[in-house]
Amino acid sequence: MKITRLLQASAVVGVAALTLAGCASGSGDSGSSAEATEPKTMKLALNQAQDHPSFIALEAFGEYLTDATDGRWNIEVYPDAQLGDQAQYVQSVSDGVIDLAVVSAPQLENLNDDFVVFSLPTVFDSIDHQMSVLSDDEAVGDVYASLEDSNNITVVGGLTQGARSIYLKDKIAETPADLAGKKIRVQESPVFIAMIEALGASPTPMAFSEVYTGLQSGVIDGAENNEISYLTQNHYEVAPFFSFTRHLIGADFLISNTDTLNEMSEEDRAAFDEGWTAAWEQHTDLWVTDTDKAIEDATAGGATFEEVDSEAFTEALTPLLDEFITTDSQQALYDAIRAGAE
Repeated sequence: MKITRLLQASAVVGVAALTLAGCASGSGDSGSSAEATEPKTMKLALNQAQDHPSFIALEAFGEYLTDATDGRWNIEVYPDAQLGDQAQYVQSVSDGVIDLAVVSAPQLENLNDDFVVFSLPTVFDSIDHQMSVLSDDEAVGDVYASLEDSNNITVVGGLTQGARSIYLKDKIAETPADLAGKKIRVQESPVFIAMIEALGASPTPMAFSEVYTGLQSGVIDGAENNEISYLTQNHYEVAPFFSFTRHLIGADFLISNTDTLNEMSEEDRAAFDEGWTAAWEQHTDLWVTDTDKAIEDATAGGATFEEVDSEAFTEALTPLLDEFITTDSQQALYDAIRAGAE
């Protein structure tokens, strides 16, 4: 994988950095990466488990960055919501309490409502389409930088959540009619609440870490997520009926404290950006293989997966585009995303 190739190349980067150090000591160029600084270890908050593709790719990202910067910059990943939930991550990154975090798109909607476009159904045709857009600076560069002045947050880039589907405690949802009266966990987001209402169910906002006990206790009847989270969070144990509604392709974002990134020299920031590119590429590759394995493992654990009338779900959700795309900037972002599918 690309991360491996980058790790192999990091020795060359280290030699180059030492060469620059020798030059800088004589030239007095304070802008060089060779300027003597204390090593910095960035805290990265993640609410996923250690066997999740996000943790694996981000751990490799940290290893690469350490090698590429000769130990000047390091990343320590805190999985399993050790540093709180995603709503807390946003404020903590803004304040500089933590340096990096992975948050879902809805967590950024309250800061800039343009981010709602990333969570709307039918926006992305596939994971490949999604990742080509999320890594295209021309398409998303402005929205990624939009929180820097107001919140001291830089959106570094995106990760796929794959296609999201609905799973229930008691039955397969063949059509939206099967969701009538069901309490479905959603993220705390107007678009996710509206989405579940459009399907005829009752949306129940709840932190991700509380979903298992919510299902187990009957506070909720189901949830919507991807196959990997369904497995790694053991939701299949308490909601064994997984319907392939594929109602949207979700997005996560790596966010950073802007001041922290601005502390990096030009060379170290280049290493950070290169390592991130390799990380999201590795994550995307892992996602494909791990999704198949998640289905296999959850099935072995008693879960039932079934293809359903996905067109019926799409038809019920399509009106949300007109409801939530209400500004020129949202329309421009939507158009840029759809152009990436052509």
